[in-house]
Amino acid sequence: MAEQKPKATRDGFGEALVELGKANKDIVVVSADLTPSTRADWFKNQFPDRFFAVGVAEQDMFCTAAGLVLCGKTAFACTFGVFASGRAWDQLRVSICYMNLNVKIAGTHGGISVGPDGATHQALEEITLMRALPNMKIIVPADYVQAKKATIAAANCPGPVYLRLGRSPVPYVSSETDNFQIDKADILKEGQDVAIIACGIMVHNALIARDILEKKGIKAGVLNMHTPKPIDEKAISDAARKTGAIVTCEEHTILGGLGGAVSEVVTKIGPLVPIEMVGTNDVFGESGEAEELIKKFHLAPEDIVLAAEKVIKRKR
Repeated sequence: MAEQKPKATRDGFGEALVELGKANKDIVVVSADLTPSTRADWFKNQFPDRFFAVGVAEQDMFCTAAGLVLCGKTAFACTFGVFASGRAWDQLRVSICYMNLNVKIAGTHGGISVGPDGATHQALEEITLMRALPNMKIIVPADYVQAKKATIAAANCPGPVYLRLGRSPVPYVSSETDNFQIDKADILKEGQDVAIIACGIMVHNALIARDILEKKGIKAGVLNMHTPKPIDEKAISDAARKTGAIVTCEEHTILGGLGGAVSEVVTKIGPLVPIEMVGTNDVFGESGEAEELIKKFHLAPEDIVLAAEKVIKRKR
C-alpha cells in the first residue's frame, strides 16, 4: 500500500466513528471544543442527536461521557491528547477508570509531529500518564488503516481505552486484510541481530531503518507494538531471546513510555538483554515543521540505525 497517499490516523478514527454510529445506535460522542480537528465533526454531521459538545471543558467532557455510559451508552470523548491526559487526569482516574467504564478517549495531535502548534500542544507524556491508570488500555495506531481498526476494536473492548492519534499524514504500513488484535503485536519483519519495537509513526521509520541496516549486513526484526498496554509480553520475550538486543522507538518521552514498558518485560525474562531507546528524553517539544522536528529530536530512521548499531555492540 506504499503507493497510496499518506493519511493521518485521526482520519481513520473519524471514518471508523461514522461506521460505528451506523452499526450501533448506542454509540455517542462527546467533544471538548476541538471537534473538526479531532474529526468528531464527521460523526456530528451524521448523528447530531448523539453528539454532545461541552466547549473548552475537558473535565466536564469526561464526567459527561461517564454519565452516558452509566445510562447504557458507549461514549467516545474527543480532544487533543495533551488536554485529555493533562487537564482531566483526576476525572479519568476516578470517574472512568475506577469504575472501569466503557469510555473511549480519542487523544489526537499526539507527539511532536503536530508541528507548528508548539510545545504546549505536543503531547509527549500521555502514554506514561495513561499507563499508570488501572483498567486503562492504550492503542497507538501506526497508520490510517490501523487507526480505523483500532477504533472499532476499542468500541468492542470492555472498559476505558485511550487512542493516541496524530495530525500529520503518515505512510501506510498495514493493509485492510491485516488482522488487528488489541493485545497482540504485529511482527512486520523477522531478524536475528536486533529487534526494533516501535509504535505510531515510528513504525514506518523503523522499517526504513531496517532496510538501511540490511545493507550493512545487519538483520533487524521490526515489531509494531501498537498496544503499549496491555503489552504483548510474549512477542517481546520471543524477540529478546531470538536477537539478544532491542531498540524501542516512540514519538514520546522514553520516561515511562513504550521503552519503559518493554524494559519492564525484558527484566523478567533474563539473562540481561541490552535496550536502546529512541524517543524524546525529558524535554518539551517546540514549534516547527514535523519533519524538521523529527530530525531535531533524533527520531529519524538514521537515529534508529545508530541505536541498533550501539545496542548490538552491547551484547554479551
